[in-house]
Amino acid sequence: MQARKKYLLVAFLASWLLLFLLLLGDRLRRSAVFSRPRAGSSRSWPRWADRSLLGSFADPEELQDRGDPSPPSPRLNASSRCRMESCFDLGRCRRHGFKVFTYPRQRGEPVSESYGKILASLERSRYHTPRPEEACLFVLAIDTLDRDRLSARYVPGVGPKLGASPLWNGGRNHLVFNLYSGTWPDYGEELGFDVGQAMLAKASFDAESFRPGFDVSIPLFPRDHPQRGGQEGRLRHSAVPPRKKYLLAFKGKRYLTGIGSGTRNALHHIHNGKDIVSLTTCKHGKDWEKHKDARCDQDNVDYEKFDYQELLHNSTFCIVPRGRRLGSFRFLEALQAACIPVLLSDGWELPFSEVIDWSKAAVVGSERLLLQIPSAVRCIHPERVLALQQQTQFLWDAYFSSVDKIVHTTLEIIKDRLLPHRSRPRFLWNAPPGGLLALPDFSTHVGDFPFYYLQHGSSPSDKFTAFIRLVSPLSQPVLRLIQAVSRSQYCAQILVLWSCEKPPPPLEKWPQIAVPLSIIEGRREPSDRFFPYAAIRTDAVLSLDEHSSLSTSEVDFAFVVWRSFPERIVGFLASSHFWDAEQQRWGYTSRWTNELSIVLTAAAFYHRYYHSLFTGYLPAGLRELAGGLAACEDILMNVLVAAVTKLPPIKVAQRKQHKEAVPQQQVKGTAASSSRGFSQQQDCLNQLAEWFGYMPLVSSQLRLDPVLFKDQVSILRKKYRHLEREQRIPPGASAGVAAHGVFTWYWVLPVRYRAGQARGWMQGEQSLAGGCRMQDEPAVPGHGTAGDPGATVPSTLGPSSGFGGGRCVPRHGPQAVAVPRRLCSGLPYTSSVPAGCCRGARVPVIVSCTVPTPRAAGRGQRVLELPKSKQGSDKR
Repeated sequence: MQARKKYLLVAFLASWLLLFLLLLGDRLRRSAVFSRPRAGSSRSWPRWADRSLLGSFADPEELQDRGDPSPPSPRLNASSRCRMESCFDLGRCRRHGFKVFTYPRQRGEPVSESYGKILASLERSRYHTPRPEEACLFVLAIDTLDRDRLSARYVPGVGPKLGASPLWNGGRNHLVFNLYSGTWPDYGEELGFDVGQAMLAKASFDAESFRPGFDVSIPLFPRDHPQRGGQEGRLRHSAVPPRKKYLLAFKGKRYLTGIGSGTRNALHHIHNGKDIVSLTTCKHGKDWEKHKDARCDQDNVDYEKFDYQELLHNSTFCIVPRGRRLGSFRFLEALQAACIPVLLSDGWELPFSEVIDWSKAAVVGSERLLLQIPSAVRCIHPERVLALQQQTQFLWDAYFSSVDKIVHTTLEIIKDRLLPHRSRPRFLWNAPPGGLLALPDFSTHVGDFPFYYLQHGSSPSDKFTAFIRLVSPLSQPVLRLIQAVSRSQYCAQILVLWSCEKPPPPLEKWPQIAVPLSIIEGRREPSDRFFPYAAIRTDAVLSLDEHSSLSTSEVDFAFVVWRSFPERIVGFLASSHFWDAEQQRWGYTSRWTNELSIVLTAAAFYHRYYHSLFTGYLPAGLRELAGGLAACEDILMNVLVAAVTKLPPIKVAQRKQHKEAVPQQQVKGTAASSSRGFSQQQDCLNQLAEWFGYMPLVSSQLRLDPVLFKDQVSILRKKYRHLEREQRIPPGASAGVAAHGVFTWYWVLPVRYRAGQARGWMQGEQSLAGGCRMQDEPAVPGHGTAGDPGATVPSTLGPSSGFGGGRCVPRHGPQAVAVPRRLCSGLPYTSSVPAGCCRGARVPVIVSCTVPTPRAAGRGQRVLELPKSKQGSDKR
C-alpha cells in the first residue's frame, strides 16, 4: 500500500515537472522568434511617425527599414496590393488633366510590329502630350509585349534600363503592356522584371494575380491585327433564324503534354460529326512525333477535312479553350465571325471585364464540365442566341476590331477611375455605340444621348436653338433669315457666331424678334460652329450660315422630322461620295442624283451632343485638317455622325426658288470628271477615310417632302407612263397607284405609340386589331374599315403583323395602309407586337396611300421615288 502511494506521488511530481518544462520551452521559443522581424512585415512604428512630424529629421521609410536582407514574398509584396489610391499619384492628373506621355524611342532599340502599333495609337490619341511634366500617365518605349525567354522577340535587360530612367519612379503612374508572360513549362505570370507600382495592361490575365481597379485585362491579338478601322463583323441582317449549319465547333492544336493539354485532349469526346465538330491535330512543334498517342494519326486526317474559316462562320457556338496560356487568338476570331464564344479557361480575367458584361455575348463554361457543354448550348432559346450574336458584333466593332480601339478602351477605363463620380455607367459600355463614343464630360445620364432615346423611352426637347455663323457684315438676307427662323413655333433662341473681322453691329441694327438673340464672338475658324457652347441649352441645333434661305414652314417641317430621327443629321442641302475606280480613291459630288450620303450643315438639324463629340473625341490634328480644306468641317461632322450611328443622314425638301438660288456646280461627263472641281473635298474625304481606317459614310435614297410641296406630277407621270401600265390599278384608282417603280405616296407621322386599338390614325376610327394608338398628332383625312373591298393590303401585312390582313377602302378612294418592319431596341418584332410599334417608343409610321388626286393632309409628308433605271433624272 505504501509502495503504491509512493509511485503515485512520483508520477504526479514527474507530470508537473514535464508540464513546467514544456511551458518554459514554448516561452523561450516565442521570445526567440519575436526578437527579429518576420519577412515581409514592417517594424511596429508609432502611428504618429508621419512626414509632417519627422520631415526635418528622417524619412519614415528609413526609420522602418532595418535593412532586412530577406526578400518579400512575390504574392505579398507592396505592388500586389496596389490600388489607384495607394500606387497612383492622382495629383499629376489634376494639374493638366488626363495626358499620356510615351517614352522617346532609343535608336537601335528593338520594337515588334504589335508594340509599334500600340505606340502609334497612343501618339495619335487626343490624350497624348510630348511634354513629360504635363503627363498623368507614362508608357514605356521598351517593348514588353513578349516576355517569354525562349521567344525571338524577347527584350533582355528591361529592369536595369527602367532603373536608370529618371521618370520611372518605381513604376508609379506607369502603364506596362504585355501579351505573353512566363515560359515553358508552366507559363506563369512573371515578366522578368519588377513592375513595381506600375499598372499592367495584360493579356491572358490570371484572376489571382489581377489587381481589380488597378490593372486592365486586354485581349490577345495577332501581329496582323489592323491599326485602325478593322474588318466588319460577319453577322448579316438576313441571319434569321440564328442557328447555323453547325451548333458547336472547334478546330485547333492538341497539346500532348504540359499545361493546357488536359482540356484540349478531352475535346474529342463531344465530337459527333453532325452538328458538333471538334477537330484537333498533334502535328505542331518540332518533336510532336516523339509524344504522339494512338489518336494522333486519325486526328490529323480528320483535321484536314474542314476549312477553319468556313467552320468558324457556319457555327452558332465556338469553343474557346485555353492554350498554353489562358487566352487565345480564337476569342477575337469568334467575336468577329458572330460565333458565340464558349469559354473553357478557368481563372481567366476576361478582356475589359471591368466594364463589359460578358454574360450578354459569351457562354462561360468550366473545364471540368466539358461534357455538359453540348446539352447546355442546346437549351439556349433562339431569341437568346440572336441577342448573343448581335452583342458579339457590337463588342467587336466597338472595342476589339483594331489596335486603336483596344488601346483607347484601355485609356478610357483608366480615365474613368480618376473621377468615379463622372465615370460612364456600365450601360453605356454595353449598348451601341459604346463607351468610347459616349463621353462622360457631356453627361453620365443615359437619357441625354441621342442614340439612347428609343431604348430609354424618352424623347428630345420640343424646342431648338438656331445657330447662325456669319463671316461677313450683316446683310438683308441674313435679317430675313433671322426673322423667318424666329417665327417658328419651335424656336427657343437664336445664337449668332460672329466670325467677321469687323465688330458686330449694335443691338438696334438687329431685327426685333420674339425669341432671345445673342452674339458670340468666334475665332474665325470653320470648326468654331461645332464648339460645345454653354449657351446652347436645347437638344436640337439648327446650324445655318449667311447663305441659307429658309421659310418658317420649312424649318418647322425639318424639325418635326428631326424629332423622329434625333440621332441623325436632317437638312436641306445634300451631296454624296463615291469610289473612283480609275483613280483608286474616294470622290465627292454635289450632283442631284438618287443617292446622298452627306447633308451640309449650312442648313441642318442635329443633336447638340455632336458638338461635344466633335471637340472632345476628335484629336486636335484632325480638326486642324478639317479647318484647312474647303467644306471639310461639314464632311467631318457627317463622317463622325455616320461612324457613331452607322446610319445615313436625312434630306428634306426645299422650295423651288430656294433650290434655284443655291449655286450648284453643273459639270457634264462622268462622275469622275465631275469631281475634279471638288479637289479639296476629295482630299478631305480620303484623309478622313485614312484616319478612321475605313469609309464611315452611308448612302441613302430617302427624301422626306412636305405634303404641300409642289411637284410637276403630271409631267413626271407622262415621262414614266410605261411603268404604270405594268402595274395593277385597283378599282377607282387613277394617278396615285402605290407600286414598285412608280410614284409612291407616304404619310409619315412621328408619334408616340402604346399598345391598343388604332385610334386617331384616320379621321374617325379604323378597326385594326392589335394595332397602335396615336397621340398628340393631327388626324389624316379619310375613313376605312378592315375587310372592305377595294385596294389590296400589301403582302407585308399578315396575321402576324396585327392588322388582320384583308382589304380596306377609305372614304376618298382606295388606300393601303402599310407599316414597315423595323428593329425595336436592336431586336426584330415578334407576332405579339405589331410591326413598326414599340411600347413607349417614338418611331415614324409610314402609311402608303393610293389616292386619285393629291390632297392636303395635316402635317403628313410624302416621298417621291423614281425607278432605278431613271436615277439621276430627279432633282433631289
